[in-house]
Amino acid sequence: MTDDRKATLVHISGRVQGVSFRIWTKAQAQGLGLTGWVRNEYDGTVTALISGPDAAIGEMLRQFWNGPIGASVSSVMTEPASPDEAPSDFRITH
Repeated sequence: MTDDRKATLVHISGRVQGVSFRIWTKAQAQGLGLTGWVRNEYDGTVTALISGPDAAIGEMLRQFWNGPIGASVSSVMTEPASPDEAPSDFRITH
């Protein structure tokens, strides 16, 4: 990966499971040219690793607050991550 790629681990809470949040995230991330993954957690939250240019990550973080139709996001928490942890595409994982 190039030096201009960053990565962020994102924890999204609220009504984010059962509303196609992972499918929506994958489509949004691919549209922004991001790589990484998204998964449901046992506690009802969604976690995503997003990697790419700062501007694309910032836009994805803004979009997380809206989510797909039916979602109600109450929190988007981030922590730094290594771009080396991201796959070369964007995946839904379990």
